Amino acid sequence: MTHPIARVALPIPLDKNFDYLIKSNMTPVIGGRVLVPFGRQRLVGIVVAIGNDSDFPIQQLKPIQQVLDNQPLWQPPLFGLLKWASSYYQYPLGDALANAMPALLRKGREASTATLKYWQLTDTGREQPLNGLKRAPKQAQILNLLRHGPLSHDALLADDVSSATLKTVMQKGWIVEQQQQPKQLQWQPQFAITEQKPRLNEEQALAIATVNSNPGFGCYLLDGVTGSGKTEVYLNLLEPILAAGKQALILVPEIGLTPQTINRFKRRFNVPLETVHSGLNDSERMTAWLAGRDNQAGIIIGTRSALFTPFADLGIIIVDEEHDASYKQQDSLRYHARDLAVMRANKENIPIVLGSATPALETLHNAQTGKYHYLTLSKRAGNASAARHGVIDVKGLYLNAGLSAPLIAEMRKHLNAGNQVMLFLNRRGFSPAMMCHECGWIAECTRCDAYYTLHQQSGELRCHHCATQRPIMHQCQQCGSTQLLPVGVGTEQLEAQLAELFPEFKTVRIDRDSTRRKGSLENYLEAIKNNEYQILIGTQMLAKGHHFPNVTLVALIDVDSALFSNDFRASERLAQLFIQVAGRAGRASKPGSVLLQTHHPEHQLLQSLLHKGYGVFSQAALTERRQALLPPFTHLVLLRAEANDSDQVCQFLQQVRAIFEASPVYDQDCCVLGPNPAPLARRAGRFRWQLILQIPNRNKLQQILTIAKPAIQLLPLAKKIRWSIDVEPQDLT
Repeated sequence: MTHPIARVALPIPLDKNFDYLIKSNMTPVIGGRVLVPFGRQRLVGIVVAIGNDSDFPIQQLKPIQQVLDNQPLWQPPLFGLLKWASSYYQYPLGDALANAMPALLRKGREASTATLKYWQLTDTGREQPLNGLKRAPKQAQILNLLRHGPLSHDALLADDVSSATLKTVMQKGWIVEQQQQPKQLQWQPQFAITEQKPRLNEEQALAIATVNSNPGFGCYLLDGVTGSGKTEVYLNLLEPILAAGKQALILVPEIGLTPQTINRFKRRFNVPLETVHSGLNDSERMTAWLAGRDNQAGIIIGTRSALFTPFADLGIIIVDEEHDASYKQQDSLRYHARDLAVMRANKENIPIVLGSATPALETLHNAQTGKYHYLTLSKRAGNASAARHGVIDVKGLYLNAGLSAPLIAEMRKHLNAGNQVMLFLNRRGFSPAMMCHECGWIAECTRCDAYYTLHQQSGELRCHHCATQRPIMHQCQQCGSTQLLPVGVGTEQLEAQLAELFPEFKTVRIDRDSTRRKGSLENYLEAIKNNEYQILIGTQMLAKGHHFPNVTLVALIDVDSALFSNDFRASERLAQLFIQVAGRAGRASKPGSVLLQTHHPEHQLLQSLLHKGYGVFSQAALTERRQALLPPFTHLVLLRAEANDSDQVCQFLQQVRAIFEASPVYDQDCCVLGPNPAPLARRAGRFRWQLILQIPNRNKLQQILTIAKPAIQLLPLAKKIRWSIDVEPQDLT
């Protein structure tokens, strides 16, 4: 007698699926969730296959306890993409699928829009005199609010009413709870363009026509200088897609980029728009996920995880600032959202547009070799002219909180003319280190090979690697001196110094510390737009994609650290950052200037960027990469390992190296580098080592990993240390 069996992927770190019996009254679906027993736990898993045979005796198999979905969570193209990503990035399928769904679905919540809970007055409640509730003002507030008609539970909570007070009033019989199913609305019939479109230039029109001419899959690199109107191209590309009733997915690198982008799209189209980013709570994320799947949103804008949102009828994918490093996930499923977006577009047979003023060298290489269509926007949109670039050689100059006298003078000139000035410093906190003036001792994190960063406003020293915090020391731990000095400049110190130098102008600092509260970034950006602040200080959050028409001077305070880095991508990142930051200047009709403070004005990279631009730099960088056999001309896998015992980690990676080199696929084209200590050799008390596998062929790389991974898992040391495989790593630290 045959028994129907479901193969289930569970959210556990094991490269295997598990067989469960299907009871006669159950009908699980492939791609749907089931609740199953696993040891002493009950886990929510995804059915990946249904059949009649198992490698285990039937009597050993446990039955599924509950079927949670009667339809798959993802359509076949997206489900296929998730399975492919699990295989390519060498990550367990169950964990990969769990990462791709909202937290509420992982907890077993129903995959449908929740019924709305709302409250209304009973006859008794309507008769209650409000002046008789002077000792219970919150109860009186509820009765008063509901006298105008029923209100949802969330609306009452937003009016500062607590759930406990609602329960009290309900127990008195004054209000009653009702349930209501939310209405499914069709947005397509109401679709319209709600603002006047600016006139396109020739390059923009050509780019739009090229994409529109092929409705099937095609990957298009939109290489446009900063301020060239890439967003306008996106808006024009979306118009026929939305008019046909299809949906659009737009990926942006940072949560900070979403407010301006959202407003541009909302002004242009009257379609429901949802956002997906790390700032959402579980129910907000679930709402956006369902809106995409049930065609309740025409546009979804989000950071990298939005890529896994299911859509009823997806028509186009746009990846803005495609070069950005934040598209690469650095833990769990270490995927690259840009590369997976191209794969998704291929599986869905729709166009994908990758936009950037500074394309990643990998993307540029694909465009130049014909894998992607290459579209360029070489002119700034409207009346904006290219910014004037200049270098300030700070050798021998006195620096006031990192600012040289020529830069201060230039700032005063622009501020007195009624314009805004932006200062870029990619280092938050007051100063990156604290040193004893007597003996040279520096306050170092006890758990990492790194110095504490001084945060003056919160009165603490913080490690930016392991998040350890401690109060500011007032005495040297080595000689006992009280002469402790901050070393180097962070955004906090810059802000304090500018308040002294320019007391008549208002300064705003935008970094991860100042924008922690929900909505604070949007408020700051709105205030900047309204000219409430004249001096803007920021880290990378402020460098990308924002449009500030009154900014006429942009200054990079310190770029020298990026000129001498051990990461082969450092020059590419600096070039991208320089062009992106410089692109914030003179975006409207006002001419802009970009100043760069450096001790090395003669450096070849800076000279190339200043006088020849990103195009010439990128060609030179690609030539270097080809000669050095680095990506995109070869493919890397980074195997990281860490433990409390450094010798154990080194020994484990030596064994891994032997496994790689013993592979039947390994040949003279393959190369293993290491094991070596990681650039940050100790973090959070653990010693970190790494091994790099370098292979020119992607297929061969996958074959070696598929053969090697089971053997690595069988090593005795594999269970004693923490290790991970990062395919196509972006960060080698």
